[in-house]
Amino acid sequence: MKKMTSVLSIVAVLAIGAQAATLEERVKALESQNSTLTEEVLATQTGGFTLVDTEKSYSGLGPAASKVYFSKNPLSIGGYGEVYYANPEEGDDFADVYKFITYFGYKFNDWIVLNSEIEFEHGANAEDGGEVVVEFLYLDFLLSKEANLRLGHVLVPLGLINLRHEPTLFNTVQRPEVEEYLLPSTWHENGALVYGRFDAVSIDYSVGVINALNVNNEHTINPDGKWIRSGRLGASKEASFDAAFVGRLDYTGINGLMLGASAYYGGGSNLKDDPINDVSGLNTSIFDVHARYDNGPFSAYGLYTKTQLDGAENLAPEAAEGASGYYGNIAYDLSDLVGIEYKMPIFAQYENYNPVEDTVDGLNEEKYQTEITTVGLNFFPDDQVVLKADYAMKEIANKEYNTFSFGIGFIF
Repeated sequence: MKKMTSVLSIVAVLAIGAQAATLEERVKALESQNSTLTEEVLATQTGGFTLVDTEKSYSGLGPAASKVYFSKNPLSIGGYGEVYYANPEEGDDFADVYKFITYFGYKFNDWIVLNSEIEFEHGANAEDGGEVVVEFLYLDFLLSKEANLRLGHVLVPLGLINLRHEPTLFNTVQRPEVEEYLLPSTWHENGALVYGRFDAVSIDYSVGVINALNVNNEHTINPDGKWIRSGRLGASKEASFDAAFVGRLDYTGINGLMLGASAYYGGGSNLKDDPINDVSGLNTSIFDVHARYDNGPFSAYGLYTKTQLDGAENLAPEAAEGASGYYGNIAYDLSDLVGIEYKMPIFAQYENYNPVEDTVDGLNEEKYQTEITTVGLNFFPDDQVVLKADYAMKEIANKEYNTFSFGIGFIF
């Protein structure tokens, strides 16, 4: 009898345990369903609102820019913003409503998607340097996981920041200067891309044709740090089209790690009206290797890039013909150490670049040699909101420029 009682007791305990496990699974399933229903109700009531999932990215885009691909409503509205205050040691302090971005997306059906980004910069006051720009506007034709077609005005798939330029995705108040001046973010051109992913080898790729940079400009002829950046034609009215080729590969087969490379090759004299010099034989090549690692409290990212302009001697004896640079950023989340539930990474970033590394005559090649060491702290009261503070120690040709900055950023 005692044995029978013991056996029955054990069976009862196991049954209760199994029931508890089943209940736990049901609760999790119900929570997931509730989240989905909440989003669907919000989308219905607001005519297109959908939540940002900060863990999701589509074809390398930031979470807010990816919303339309995961939305349960045909219409998707999102965006991001950046406002910052800067106090340079030499010069007056200032504040800037730096960027306010709106994303509008629409699903025509389950395989044709419109996605767009409209930027309002510096308060969009043209008299004070503000502007309104269409940064991308394209149609995606979703054919398969391995091959899709993107047509229109596209982000150029180079580097780390150009595709993922939302402020919650980089630690510094300002974007790394290496990517701002050498790649140069944000770089967007008219073109066509084929992109996809091969799960078997954990590789994402993008390849296509875009409008070429116009390096036949005053900044190249009398070289300064903006000769590459000023070559972007972007969404300008009736921009002439000179085909350039771009490609990218990213490997994500190791947990938390992304390794990749991207390249660009195109002509360099692409201006509709009155080029500075009517020359031919200009060809610009750009490549970069990049990496990002995120595992637990530790994260890191960085890249190396190089640009070469062939035929620069046709522009001027002193013209720029090369640039290179690299940077690295490491961060550690202090939230567990200080006992809070909000992410609070401290970081350090080092940049070393020269936008005029090579000139035709070999002169003035050290004039723009730049090193920047930046240390700072981020605080995320929400995954979609960040407060940033950093101190940048910048040296150009042995002259120092140190700046304290504080910024806010958000995505929605």
